[in-house]
Formats: sequence, C-alpha cells, structure tokens
Amino acid sequence: MKTIRLTMAQALLKFLDNQYVSVDGQETKFVKGVMGIFGHGNVTGIGEALERSAGELTYIQGKNEQGMVHAAAAFAKQSRRLQIYACTSSIGPGALNMVTAAATATVNRIPVLLLPGDNFACRQPDPVLQQLEVQSDYTISATDAFRSVSRYWDRIVRPEQLISAALQAMRVLTDPAETGAVTLALPQDVQAEAYDYPESFFAKRVHLLDRRPAAGAQVERAARLIADKRKPLIIAGGGVHYSDASQQLATFAEAFGIPVAETQAGKSILAWNHPLNVGGVGVTGTLAANRLAKEADVIIGIGTRYSDFTTASKSAFGREDAQFVNINVSGFDSVKLDGLSITADAREGLEALGAALRELGYSSGYASGEVSGLKAEWDREVDRLYRTEAAEGLAQTRALGVINETLQPADVIVCAAGSLPGDLHRLWRPAEPQTYHMEYGFSCMGYEVSGAFGAALAAPERDVYAMVGDGSYLMLHSELVTSLQEGVKMTVLLFDNHGFQCIHNLQREHGSDGFGNEFRYRDKQGKGTLSGSYMPMDFAAHARSMGLSAYTVHTAEELRAALLQAREETISTLIEIKVLPGTNSGGYESWWRVSVPEVSTSDKVVAAHERMAQKSAEARDL
Repeated sequence: MKTIRLTMAQALLKFLDNQYVSVDGQETKFVKGVMGIFGHGNVTGIGEALERSAGELTYIQGKNEQGMVHAAAAFAKQSRRLQIYACTSSIGPGALNMVTAAATATVNRIPVLLLPGDNFACRQPDPVLQQLEVQSDYTISATDAFRSVSRYWDRIVRPEQLISAALQAMRVLTDPAETGAVTLALPQDVQAEAYDYPESFFAKRVHLLDRRPAAGAQVERAARLIADKRKPLIIAGGGVHYSDASQQLATFAEAFGIPVAETQAGKSILAWNHPLNVGGVGVTGTLAANRLAKEADVIIGIGTRYSDFTTASKSAFGREDAQFVNINVSGFDSVKLDGLSITADAREGLEALGAALRELGYSSGYASGEVSGLKAEWDREVDRLYRTEAAEGLAQTRALGVINETLQPADVIVCAAGSLPGDLHRLWRPAEPQTYHMEYGFSCMGYEVSGAFGAALAAPERDVYAMVGDGSYLMLHSELVTSLQEGVKMTVLLFDNHGFQCIHNLQREHGSDGFGNEFRYRDKQGKGTLSGSYMPMDFAAHARSMGLSAYTVHTAEELRAALLQAREETISTLIEIKVLPGTNSGGYESWWRVSVPEVSTSDKVVAAHERMAQKSAEARDL
C-alpha cells in the first residue's frame, strides 16, 4: 500500500480538496475553501497547512468566528447545499464563538464543516491558555459544547483517526436528510503530528446524491387520501428549493388546481404573480393563505419541517377533519402533524404523486374564482401597504415597497430576524427562484450581514442585499470588512427604528407597557429606566469608517435615489433608512403562542394570559 507522510492538518486539507458531489449527472467540487481566524489552537496546524499545502482550497480571513460560520452557511444555502466552506478557529473563546452559528446551520439543515482547535491531547502543558477544565471529567473541553448543535461530532486525538472521521463527516454533510453542522474537534498537538496516510484516502471522491424515490405504497395511500378531498392546500418549504423542483411544483399545482402557500424557506420557489401562489402562510402569512389554510381539508406539505410560525402554533388549520400528506426527504419531518408520509426527494415525490392523481382523474373542488379572488384581495392589500405614507416620516412598509420596485428580478435579499421577516414573508414580491434568502429556522440576529456576504460569494453574478434592523446590525456586522478585503460587493439596507421593535411590539401585545427594547437613554429623573430620548446613531458614518460607501435616507424619494446610486458602486455599500417604529405590517387572522404570566400586578397581563390560554386550548396537539 502506497502512503504519503503528512501532518493530520495537511492530510485533512488534501482530503477536503478532493471531494465532489454529483446530482443528476452534474458534478460540483464540494469544498470551495476554508474560512478562518487563527489563534494558538490552529495557527501552527491548519494555518501552516493552508499556507503551504492548501491545494485549490481558497482561504478567507474571517473577522468574527460566528460571522464567518454564518457566511459559510449562507454560501451553502445559496448554493443549494452543493458546495461549502469549512471554518477553522482557535480553542476556547474562538471555538465557542462558532456554537450559535453551528446551531443556526443545523436547525436550517445547512451543511457546514467546523474545525475548532482543542486542548493538547498529550496534556503535557495542561492547563493551556484558554483551556476549560472540568474537574469531574478531564476529557471534556470547550468543543464539547458543539455536541448538541452538530449532526456529527468527533474529536481527533490520534492522526490516523482522521480517516474514519473524515469519511463520516462527508456522509453527513452530503446527506440531504441528515445534513447540518459537522464538528471535528482538532487538538492542537495532533494537528501537527505526522502519519503515513494511504494514498487511496486522497483519491477523488464523488458523492452521488441520488434522488430518493417515492415508495409506491406511500404514493398510493396519499393519492387515495387526496382523491376524497375538495380543498387541498400545498405548503412549499425549503426542500423544494434544494431539490430544484420549482417547475415540478408549478406543474403539479396547475394540473390539479391546488393553491400554493410558502414557508419562509420556500418563498420565491414560485413567482409572486403565479395565479396559484397565495404567499406566506402562518404567523407571518398572507390573508389569502391563512384563510385557505383554515378551510383546507388536506394539507400537502412539501419539504417543510412545519415550524410553529408555519402552522401558527398548530392553529392555522381550522377543520377538525383536516389531514396531512408530507413529502420530505427526511423521515423525521415527513411524519409530523400525524401526516401520511412520502419519504422522498421533493421532485421525485411530486412527480410520483402527480402521476397517481392523474390516473384517478383528480381535480380540486374550489369554486370558480375562489382562489384568484383571495389572491387579488391580498395583492390590493400589499399595494396599499407599499403606498402607505406617514406624516411623521417613512413607514417601514413604504420603504419595502420602494425597494421591491427598484431592485432587479435576479437580485437576492438576505434577512433573518426582527420585524422585517414578517413584512418580507407577507409583502415581498420575488420574481425568480433563489432570490429570497431568509434564515428563519433559528431567526438568528446577526446572520443578515454575514449571510449576505456568503450569498454574494455563492452568486457573484447577482446583486445581494442584506435587509437588517439596527439591533441585528449592532450585534454583528464584522464581515463587511471581509467583503471589502475579498472584493465581494453587497449592499446593506439598514432599517433604523431605534431598537428591538419586533419584540417591543410583542411585549405590548401581551400586556406590557414596553420595557427594555428601545435604544433610549436612561431617564434618571423618573425611575431610572431606559425611557429617555432615543439614542442618535449615525450608521452611515460608521460604515464609511470601515471603508464602505454609505447613504442616509429619510424619504421614499431619497431611498429610491440611493438604491440606484448603490447599484453603481463597486464596493460594499450601506444605506441607512430612517423608518418610524411600529410601522410594520400586522397579523392576518393568525396567532402565535407565547408564554404570558398567569399572575401579575397588571390587569392587562392577566387578561392577555386568559386570551392566550383560550387560544391554546383550541390549537391542535399533534
């Protein structure tokens, strides 16, 4: 057996550089490169390997460990999970900074490979700088924190262990049902240890992502169930995007006259003006979709994990006899809501179920104009919100209307948290697939700017826009500097509404007078609470200090002009949009369950608890 003597870190990079995936006969190099921040836990191991033997892997210098993992996840998401960046960090705080982003990737079923440095396996210098010592179990280190947020976790304490660990890592990363964060904890001494690795370990590997076919019996059962229903509703999730099944979904819906509602991850799979696209469903859904959901007698979920926002905490479906048919590549998700399961790739499942329903001569029983009437009513509501003017300043829905009308059809918007996801799910009008990039599985504040950088890396032919509130921007914006360093342009649309207004709205809806969520000075004249005047912040000046182009706008006309100017910029640009707090869209016949205190000194809170308890009793348990 021929061998090559390499350090464990060198061998890991050589292995990653030779991994490919193939879907429908199209081959793609799977690992594009490595994002990293060096410290004493990785600089002389993986750092040396990247410097001298990286092969074709590109190294990108992150500025914050959480941010760079968000960027890597967004890159993979925008690439439909066909290509990734690995992420390397030092031990201790450098590693732990990646945990939040690891959870974000896992919740959203996005592949990211995390390579945190770890303590010395030999333990000779213990406790090394930044080492976490657990007196009851000395095998535990900071990297054990990744166990609960990873789909696969391993610690390489001998260089030869890399062989089996790397193969298992690739198994999970390329599995559409099992993918998420994969963590290989790398003790810093083992990274630099040499081993005679077999040459075969570094051979080109093509991971065949064969589409999982639908079982005939599952399809037959589902078709019989649907055949007896008159008011079906499709809920399209992110799995439709990853399956590249936009055309198959449109064909299926049109063949049987079934309206299509979208999750946050599924939005843009059909153009907004498709006659059967009724928009977002659930807590942040449209009036059209939510009314159809209440009357639906069968819900066909395709590639969705049925989050509480999608199901309105299981209250969205008003008929007691409503049943569910779930097409999902993951068996874990396909059985949710006690549904009939078709465990299959979305495209394969749609085609098989469509063939079975055509044999049965099926057609939905919606009255003429029923779906189109609801859609037209909602379109008029969006038009109204897009035109809403406020004497005091710029309304958030008006700003979104200007942006939606000014951006090009192929442009990508990236968002994650705050009041913007609700407005975008309801109001945004995408014309092409893969142009609506929303991280809402974890709704992680701070994803937006990093995610836009990752999406721009994955789609250099498109203009990419981060939609971010001032709260999320303050949490994490470091990868703006990386975008300048890499010459990857993105545009940040920063909605300045003076605080965490989404949660401010939520607490006031449930009995609070508003507490701790706005960016105000402390009022020392009263009770010393954060109820003084708003804190003035010049985000455009902050962006310019980092080297970006920047604009500040207060009106719709200024916003439109700034968007046109930003398109001509050659570097990353920030547009600071001064919007009025509380001018986002509201709920449309929907509900979300949150905990409200049963006992309080406030009558408003007690009344809110009673309303919540009543609604909770009406929701489904399954």
